[in-house]
Amino acid sequence: MVDSHTNPRPSKPVLTTLFRTGLLLALTLSLTGAVRSQAARGDDGFLDLSLLVAPELPCTWPHPQFPYFQITHQRRIGPASAYNVDTLLMDGNTATQIDVPPHSVLRPELNRPKAGPYGDMYIDKTPAWQFGGEACVIELRELLDQAPNGDSPLIEPEHVKAWEAKNRPLRFGDVVLFHTGYTDKYYKPFPAGHRFIALPAAGLTPAWPAPSPACMEYLGERGVMTAGCDSPSMGPMPDLAEPTHYAGLKYGMIWTEAATGLAQLPTTGAFFCMIGPKHAGAPYGEGRVFAIVDEKLAARLIESARRKRAVDLTVTLSMDLPITWPGYGPGNHRQAYYKVDFMYDADRDFQHHTHLFDSQAGTHLVPPAYALPPKGFDNDDYAPEVQEWLADYEQEYGRRGTSSVTTEQVPISQTSGRARVIDVRRLVGTTDEDAWPASPEITVDHIKAYENRHGELEPGDVVVFHSDHSDKYFEANAAGDACMVHPLEGKSEGWPSPGPDAIIYLADKGIRCVATDGPRLGGVDPRRALMTYWALGSRGMVGVEYLTHVGQMPEGAYFIFAAVKVKDCHGGPGRAIAYY
Repeated sequence: MVDSHTNPRPSKPVLTTLFRTGLLLALTLSLTGAVRSQAARGDDGFLDLSLLVAPELPCTWPHPQFPYFQITHQRRIGPASAYNVDTLLMDGNTATQIDVPPHSVLRPELNRPKAGPYGDMYIDKTPAWQFGGEACVIELRELLDQAPNGDSPLIEPEHVKAWEAKNRPLRFGDVVLFHTGYTDKYYKPFPAGHRFIALPAAGLTPAWPAPSPACMEYLGERGVMTAGCDSPSMGPMPDLAEPTHYAGLKYGMIWTEAATGLAQLPTTGAFFCMIGPKHAGAPYGEGRVFAIVDEKLAARLIESARRKRAVDLTVTLSMDLPITWPGYGPGNHRQAYYKVDFMYDADRDFQHHTHLFDSQAGTHLVPPAYALPPKGFDNDDYAPEVQEWLADYEQEYGRRGTSSVTTEQVPISQTSGRARVIDVRRLVGTTDEDAWPASPEITVDHIKAYENRHGELEPGDVVVFHSDHSDKYFEANAAGDACMVHPLEGKSEGWPSPGPDAIIYLADKGIRCVATDGPRLGGVDPRRALMTYWALGSRGMVGVEYLTHVGQMPEGAYFIFAAVKVKDCHGGPGRAIAYY
């Protein structure tokens, strides 16, 4: 979260307003009852350690100039759309988040105090290997609330040294996690949620435990490059936030803030990962964090991270890049991606900013509820053309299902697994120009040919279609029209995409996640594309779309994708990484 340097305590008139809106009530509530934001443990060895993002939760930093998180359901399935389409307004200081060095380290060319070599290592420049490692959980729940109002209990080097004396010395490749229990106790719906950040920042309750500058210096000296906490900020209140941030970030360290559920982790041995959308030039970013406690898999991934064996498969989010779906015809485009500056920090010479974007911008998740209507939907509410497509689909493939499964309900284990990369580059250039707009269709025979060469697909594998489309056409400004605009307009061939037959075949093989380095799993023909998405969602499968650098991923690498945990979202901006 933003530190106290940019979040001064509110004045008395502001406090009066806050009290009138229910903060006194928040102090008297018992703060009982679970929120869906709490970490979820599955039987598959994955632990989701991320807070839920929703307007009714304290996911936004409560500074008067910081914009609130917003989700707008731009279109619902019905006469105007065959899909559920959402727009997000979200800045990097939202719920569970990631800090990288430019949060506090200035760009080298500024030649100012606090300038350094890591001042250019923004979210999009952070190396993929650094997002994961072995979780080293330092138990500090005894510090919770043990400070005067407005102050943070400090985590000192002695706490870390005591952990090392009991366990082992910390080293490169470790992810140090400070477990205080703060988010578990105080991340609640409003009005109780004001206790999470607003009341401590106003000096009305004790603030969250956080490491002192000396503690972060110690971690940096030990070679620790990744850390995390279950407090809303790594920075202590009221006046050490910026010194603590700089003390660690100057080493090139990155960290997670506002994780939750850390009590579920073993002291050592779990693989911890923190990833989020790849915003260009972002000094911090919204994220998704999780752990893998399966011993064999965790050990494999920890070793890969220590050896820096990771490939970033995520396209960069920037206003000049082709990351937003332009739509079939005029008036059907999605919300364009905007970086919106709102507050200049003179000390660090950067502009705080938020982002307005479609929930399927860039590399993203496709949950079942994207194309499937909810239970009870009247098919007569579709546009007449879509009703005809549905009749054809159901005659060929059976009943189209319904779903209410949105992004936050898709387990990370479903979007992670052994990568089975199916090379479909030979399909490029196989369509007749007279038939454009058209995409070469990936068929069951193509998948079977892959299996004949590389072995049968198995349940839990993640199938990734490799066409090189994003590698060739993901370019800035007008050149980027070759990626989506020109294929949709029939000026060039579309990207290879699986038809519904291929999806159904994969479902029968036990595949739960299908990915592509094309902009969409559906091709440029709207009828065929919709049938692909109906087949995908009706079988409980999910998609990961718009990967890049798939050719750098070795066969059998472990594929991981995680989307920001946004409530009721029909897309999911996130990050994809392969460990090998």
